[in-house]
Amino acid sequence: MSQIGPIKFLADQLEHVAWEGFHFYDLIFPLFVFFVGVSIVFSLSKTIDQAGRADAIKRVIRRGVLLFVIGIIYSGGFTYPWPNIRLMGVLNRIALAYLFAGLLFCFFKPKALAAICAGLLIGYWALMTFVPIRDIQLTPENVARLALQAGDAETAEYFTKKDFVNPSTTNTPAWAGTQKLFYSTTNRVTGKYAKGYNLSDHADFQFLPGKKWDNFSDPEGFLSTIPAIATCLLGVFAGFLLKNQTIPDLRKVTYLLVFGLAAATIGWIWNFQFPVVKKVWTSSYVLVAGGYSALLLGAFYLVVDVWKFQKWCQPFVWIGMNSITIYLTANVIGGFGKLAVRFAGGDVKSFLDSHVTLGFGDLIVAIVGLLLAFWFVHFLYRRKIFLRF
Repeated sequence: MSQIGPIKFLADQLEHVAWEGFHFYDLIFPLFVFFVGVSIVFSLSKTIDQAGRADAIKRVIRRGVLLFVIGIIYSGGFTYPWPNIRLMGVLNRIALAYLFAGLLFCFFKPKALAAICAGLLIGYWALMTFVPIRDIQLTPENVARLALQAGDAETAEYFTKKDFVNPSTTNTPAWAGTQKLFYSTTNRVTGKYAKGYNLSDHADFQFLPGKKWDNFSDPEGFLSTIPAIATCLLGVFAGFLLKNQTIPDLRKVTYLLVFGLAAATIGWIWNFQFPVVKKVWTSSYVLVAGGYSALLLGAFYLVVDVWKFQKWCQPFVWIGMNSITIYLTANVIGGFGKLAVRFAGGDVKSFLDSHVTLGFGDLIVAIVGLLLAFWFVHFLYRRKIFLRF
């Protein structure tokens, strides 16, 4: 049976884009970082007023370091020997974004923060666009091809295997062979943004120790943390707006919607030169995701705080009170989607794909996984179990 456009579109929105582009699922991570920025304004303002800036700084550093450590544990901790230990990941990026945005909040006024945010986005674009990189694409397929041309049959064979082991997790000849190919490449190029063929990915290959999630680089690597801090600062600006008691609520909604539309539009225009890519957190991606985040915040603020329609959003309160808990739980059980397959996979999924439309089974599995997640946080909320750090 052929796929029906809207159903396939909805199913695709619950998966990450492979490289360039944007799906709804690509908004979850930056949306969380954005709201971390919003929370910074309310939590640290209170701490500064009650205990002083020094205590606020200590709190930011303590929380940032603790969350970073939790991030390493989330990624496997010391389960495997070095170098099969991932130092950077989703929680680690949130920790670093919170740490630097929180410290900046403690020291700078809004206008200075706006200039810093713009500087981070423009600076990252300039680095990615104008700093020369070696003319080599670090993907398994391309490394295998180059290794074969160079007469390195061992490295070529390693990366042509269907189930090859991530080379960054082992001290194998294949990793050494890749390094030899990389450092022997003398030609330099600029303005490259393809997978494995950009400054951020090359910086991870050269300088990020331990396990790289994508074999040679990490989607939460070193360099791409810079624009992630800008994402958090966008949330800080939204927090300033919401906290300002002199601005009427309806005007706050207008400001959020106008900013969100403007940011997303600028981001998509910038996409023509600097593509929207989540895995290297491009500046255009920051604006697109930040714009959508502001639009969502404005819409929810209108419905919940202005119109006072609040009962329907209770499930989001459950998640918000235990966001880190549910994230860690999903890691332990292998994801709620994996658990959902036990209820809606196999013959159930095949039946839906065959008798409704191809892709409908995947959509139902995703929805069941989401419902299971909601059930879990509701269970914790009713019993007043909250993970604090």
